[in-house]
Amino acid sequence: MFPAVSLFTIVPVLYLGLAGHSSLASLLAGGFFLGIAGATFAVGVPFVNAWFPPRRRGLAVGIFGAGMGGHVGGLLIPDRWTEAAGVTEDMYHVVAVVLGTVAGFCTLAGLAILVYRRRTVGPVFSATTRNDKLMYAVLALTILLGLSATVVANIVGDGYDYRETVSPWFRSIFYLQPDPDLMTGVPILFQLHAISALVLFGIWPFTRLVHMLTAPVGYLTRPYIVYRSRDEQLGMYTPRRGWERAS
Repeated sequence: MFPAVSLFTIVPVLYLGLAGHSSLASLLAGGFFLGIAGATFAVGVPFVNAWFPPRRRGLAVGIFGAGMGGHVGGLLIPDRWTEAAGVTEDMYHVVAVVLGTVAGFCTLAGLAILVYRRRTVGPVFSATTRNDKLMYAVLALTILLGLSATVVANIVGDGYDYRETVSPWFRSIFYLQPDPDLMTGVPILFQLHAISALVLFGIWPFTRLVHMLTAPVGYLTRPYIVYRSRDEQLGMYTPRRGWERAS
C-alpha cells in the first residue's frame, strides 16, 4: 500500500512540472491528484491500514485523502506561483471556496467513518486509549473550525483572502522564523483554527498519528508471504471410483 501511494505521487508531480501549468483546468487536475496522494500517505494510510477491513479501505482513503490534500496545498503554495501559472485571484478564490467547502465536508465524513468503526467494533474499541480520545476530539475540533471559517468568511460573509496572512504565517513556521504579526486582525475563526491545529501538532507524537512519520522501507525487501491450503488428509474419505490414489 505505501509503495503504491508513493509511486502514485510521482505522476501528478511530473504532470504539474511538464504540462500542469498550462491552464487552470490542468493545474486543478494535477493538484487534486497530488493532494490525494500526499494526504493519503500522510494521514489516511496509517489510519486505514490499521483500522479498516480491505473492503472498506478504499472508501475511507478516498474521502479522507481528498479532503486533506487541497487544504495543505492552499497553505503551502504561494499566490505568486498560481499567478505565474495564469490563475487570477478571482479564479483561485472561487475554486478554493467551492472545492474547499466540499473537501471540508469530505474530511468530516472520513473522520466520522473512523470514529464510527472505533466505537462499534469491539476489539478496536477495547484498545482505545485516552490519547486516542483526545486526538479524535482535537482533530474533529480543528476540522470543524476550519470548515466554519471557510463557510462564515467566504459564503456568509464578504470573503477573506487567507493567503495574504494565514498562509505566510504558516510557511514562516517552517522557515523557523515565525511572524505572529501576520495573524493580527485575522478573523477569530481562522485564529482558533490555527491554535487548534498547533495543539494537534503538539500531541501528534504521543498518538497513533505518529505512524505517519515512519518510512516503510523494510516493506520493499520483506520476504514473500506463502499461503498453503489446508487440504484434507489422505484416508479421511473414500475416493470416488476412478480417482483412487496410485500406489
